[in-house]
Amino acid sequence: MLNSNEILSTIEMIDQQHLDIRTITMGISLLDCCDASAETACRKIYDKITAKAANLVKTGEEIEREFGIPIVNKRISVTPIALVAGASDTKDYTPFAQALDRAAKETGVNFIGGFSALVQKGVTTTDRLLIRAIPDALAETERVCASVNVGSTRAGINMNAVAAMGRVIKAAADRTAERGGCGCSKLVVFCNAVEDNPFMAGAFHGVGEGECVINVGVSGPGVVYHALQSVKGQPFDVVAETVKKTAFRITRMGQLVAQEASRRLGVPFGIVDLSLAPTPAVGDSVARILEEMGLEVCGTHGTTAALALLNDAVKKGGVMASSHVGGLSGAFIPVSEDEGMIAAARAGALTIDKLEAMTCVCSVGLDMIAVPGDTSAETISAIIADEAAIGMVNSKTTAVRIIPAPGTKVGDTVEFGGLLGSAPVMPVHPFHSTAFIARGGRIPAPLQSLKN
Repeated sequence: MLNSNEILSTIEMIDQQHLDIRTITMGISLLDCCDASAETACRKIYDKITAKAANLVKTGEEIEREFGIPIVNKRISVTPIALVAGASDTKDYTPFAQALDRAAKETGVNFIGGFSALVQKGVTTTDRLLIRAIPDALAETERVCASVNVGSTRAGINMNAVAAMGRVIKAAADRTAERGGCGCSKLVVFCNAVEDNPFMAGAFHGVGEGECVINVGVSGPGVVYHALQSVKGQPFDVVAETVKKTAFRITRMGQLVAQEASRRLGVPFGIVDLSLAPTPAVGDSVARILEEMGLEVCGTHGTTAALALLNDAVKKGGVMASSHVGGLSGAFIPVSEDEGMIAAARAGALTIDKLEAMTCVCSVGLDMIAVPGDTSAETISAIIADEAAIGMVNSKTTAVRIIPAPGTKVGDTVEFGGLLGSAPVMPVHPFHSTAFIARGGRIPAPLQSLKN
């Protein structure tokens, strides 16, 4: 049984190496909030969220004080709104986002995820309405996050949805142009989205989940980086073992916090997501871990191999520490949120093509990447299609969170602030993919989907 004594050995990690609980996320089912009246449905959504999560922030802060463990974010994820709003009598889903935003502000959480649709095989009328509402929803709210799942290993890739999301991303950037297109920082396009992801902007409460659940996302790139400094020059077997042992300790801390939050809130414990999630702070970078393995700059030859080792060792260490590891669990490589990635991109060592290769072996995908404001919707759709293909064929979750920052060109920097950091504007290929995207239809599921 876990107790606070197991945390004593992590004091140095917390004080000096940026170890933290990145998020406690409460997942809430909104299926019982469906109503023919959109106004009534929105009221039900607000009432249920504010009731269920009334003590979420307070409880997180109490655990922080009592255990001395930083808990950076307290968040909420909800049932994909496309599934909830479909029963209502409206064709404008923006009020649902506004209801979520009001509930987030009332409960004090920093983000609420679930303005989402699952369209990997086809698009319903309600899915289409939600997707159409995303640009306005993100522009008119502060804390709402949106996501759309356009593909899966079992269903293939819905290229009509891929094409639509390129246009939606452009529209979301234009609607928030005065803020650098930051609406896109709250929008993720997935392949193989998971139902228990506690990390924003892609969190939603899956239909296979219970009424209410607590999921915790831990982090700690700085801790892994520090551990690897003690094994300089040693073989990769030693590197892998060092990362595994470190991931074990990090995950045990997450398990403790998750169980304690679950007990105090009276809500079942779901999973610990042990992803290494970087921040813009120096010393809290996944890129610097890879460089500690012997790379001059993240993005040079050998980067994908180093990242594969890191991701695998993190998972192996985590599953030994908890029987409830879930979510995404691996290493995130969001450019704007990782000071080492930012430096590598500015040096020209890290390109979108290299990031795409790296996503074959790590969590999620092309994350928090800024591209020139005149990048076409079709080019963005093609980038999404490439990333979805990696996820589909490799049976893993991949995603794109890309910002075509209005008015910017390659070499500029877009400032988002906070954990979102700042993004150097990266080049895209000058050759278009318009005819490719215009085909529409569905890329069939790969042979490995036939596992029954």
